[in-house]
Amino acid sequence: MKNKAGIIISAIAICIIGVILSVALSVGGNDKGNINENPGRNDNNNTDIENMTEEDAYSRLEKCASKVKVTNNQAGKGIVSYDGVSANEELPDIDSSYPLVVEPKGKEIVAEIFCSPEKAGSGTDGWMKELAEDFNESNQQINGHSAGIAVRSITSGTQIDYIKSGVHIPDAFTPSASMWSDMLEFSGTEIIEISERMVGNVAGVLVDKATYKSLEEQYGKVDILTIIQATEEGSITAGYTNPFTSTSGLNFLASTLYSYDKSDPLSSSAVEGFNKFQNNVPFVAYSTLQMRDAAENNTFTSFILEYQGYYNNLELKNNYEFLPYGIRHDNPLYAVAGISDDKLELIKAFNSYCSTDDAKKRSTSYGFNQLDEYTDSIPKTDGMTWSQMQKIWKKNKNTAKPIAAVFVLDTSGSMSGEPMNALKSSLTNSMKYINSSNYIGVVSYSSNVNIDLSIGIFDINQQSYFQGAVDQLNASGSTATYSALAQASLMLGEFMKTNPNVQPMIFLLSDGEPNEGAKFSDISSAIKKLRVPVYTIGYNADLEELKKVSSLNEAASIDADSDDVVYQLKNLFNANL
Repeated sequence: MKNKAGIIISAIAICIIGVILSVALSVGGNDKGNINENPGRNDNNNTDIENMTEEDAYSRLEKCASKVKVTNNQAGKGIVSYDGVSANEELPDIDSSYPLVVEPKGKEIVAEIFCSPEKAGSGTDGWMKELAEDFNESNQQINGHSAGIAVRSITSGTQIDYIKSGVHIPDAFTPSASMWSDMLEFSGTEIIEISERMVGNVAGVLVDKATYKSLEEQYGKVDILTIIQATEEGSITAGYTNPFTSTSGLNFLASTLYSYDKSDPLSSSAVEGFNKFQNNVPFVAYSTLQMRDAAENNTFTSFILEYQGYYNNLELKNNYEFLPYGIRHDNPLYAVAGISDDKLELIKAFNSYCSTDDAKKRSTSYGFNQLDEYTDSIPKTDGMTWSQMQKIWKKNKNTAKPIAAVFVLDTSGSMSGEPMNALKSSLTNSMKYINSSNYIGVVSYSSNVNIDLSIGIFDINQQSYFQGAVDQLNASGSTATYSALAQASLMLGEFMKTNPNVQPMIFLLSDGEPNEGAKFSDISSAIKKLRVPVYTIGYNADLEELKKVSSLNEAASIDADSDDVVYQLKNLFNANL
């Protein structure tokens, strides 16, 4: 936090806010103090958790919180303003966060292409990256000038954010599926279709074979409609990813809405059906990794993945059935209107290079082009409809079961100065991403713990108190992270006595390891027992320790020491709050 204090904290701050909804942070630490009744007992083993009652868990957390002084320091009202960081400013520096994975050297004409990660990664995810490298070594010429292709690996939704905002516009882009280009054109950006399909792929729901057999016995036929119905009825739990950034996530959302109204996914009946379905979804995953971890721990009995990823994972193929859904993911290629004729010709030449028999053979061996018989199970639609479906999701995803979240904010001495200023401005900016139907509280901590805002519905009144809590933050003292985390858990437990129909979450932000109060081993089994996810955001921190905290209940952990933390937090908010 020394050299990059301003940047890191700024990012972090927003992270925090982003965390508000879906990301959180918890910091591991100091071995000082042990509240275990049996000093030799491993507080994190399964036997301890199985034998523990909720009453035991809360009793243990009370001891953890009481290791330091806890003060009820309710904030006064602040002035709520939604004039914060613009959407354009939230996007990270592209060279830092999404560097070129293919960079042609010494070429006179270069065309830059945004490429979705399953084509621009490594191994079986590196098809287009490898072809671009081969193409650049083949001495291509455009009108007598040497020519090459530059590639950036960027998720499909993020590609569109950069282009639509004008922050960074490539010469061409290839998302996983066509819905992103539909939305880009709807926003007013002109594009030129170069290829409707570079490589074939399909999104699908993975269901373990035992569950599949059970569903088959119960419903007769097992397909995407069965999964939606079984989830609504509580027979299974479905996991999917953020539809603002994930192609598979947005495709799954559309399939769900269309399942309730085949003619109009925006109708009241479609929204009503989605709410019933969403009520039995534990959470929307920030990333595929978080979703997979939750599935391995049986939080989800079904989850989504592209067929190419399924094909290349022997364990998945052996243990899960793949059920295709939605529109195909055929990885189209588009040029952005207005580029030079030479660059347009270069992009077309590269597309031809990717269409050769050798290129197709390689893509097939990497898991693409495997389900060519599959056709779209939902209608093709326009960019306005895709955008409206995203808005419906954001507004309604927590309607049946709103979020109750406590922000746990580190105000220790190392946060003084610019870091604290950045933290405050980031939290102020992030308020706009929190649905007003959720319940929010705030705890801050240093050597001791302060309850700055009791949990309440995030209406304009609560927003003003939230702003007041942010305004009064001051940095000093030591770092009692785990005592603060215990206090936040107690607040949620008390709140849920009178508000049981909520999803509890904690968003923890810290810049250093704990050196005061309780430690991780004191609280881990109690947090796990209560199944409260703790989203962690850490910078200049022991990230492995933070991941341990988040992994207790399948939450996500974010490295705020990266330049894209502000954007990641925005996505976390959209996914969870």
